[in-house]
Amino acid sequence: MLDHQVARVPVSSLLTVVFKAFRAACRSDGPERGFAPIRAGGTRHRTQTGKADTMPLYEHVFMSRQDISNQQVEQLTEEYTKIIEEGGGSVTKTEQWGVRPLAYKIKKNRKAHYTLLNIDSPHAPIAEVERLMLINQDILRFLTLKVDELESEPSAILRKNDRDDRRGGRGGPRGGRDRGPREDRGPRPSAPAAS
Repeated sequence: MLDHQVARVPVSSLLTVVFKAFRAACRSDGPERGFAPIRAGGTRHRTQTGKADTMPLYEHVFMSRQDISNQQVEQLTEEYTKIIEEGGGSVTKTEQWGVRPLAYKIKKNRKAHYTLLNIDSPHAPIAEVERLMLINQDILRFLTLKVDELESEPSAILRKNDRDDRRGGRGGPRGGRDRGPREDRGPRPSAPAAS
């Protein structure tokens, strides 16, 4: 027999306690506790107050239903931009990519309006925008990525659209390319008469 009893605690409750303690440590304002975001080089840089010197940078893309108008998409973008600015952040670039086809159906939609936002903001307003997007029926999907730096020039999607416009679009079912006359191959042979 054992002289002492061992308490058996489920692992899930232990993880909950550890996670709550970690979150409490992250929320503290003192320089001896809390965490600064890790920079690209893998180091944390703090100012005299113990807080990180810059806000995180995010690229946020959301897809809205194909049957809403461009004006409604702009209203959604303005609404989310306002929330981010009220939370102490800023939206440095907004791009409307237009209606684009989806790889598969999402909520019975085959196409969607795509919008890109480059954001310089703390995490709290981003979390609020994502919460509101989950509630909104017009938003099909969204993706927020934390990046090291934001692009100032147009995104790859817009550069591709501009390149296609300069070429004259694709046109026609086979790309709209004129292959020229068939002189090098000669005339087509006539089909034999069916009997």
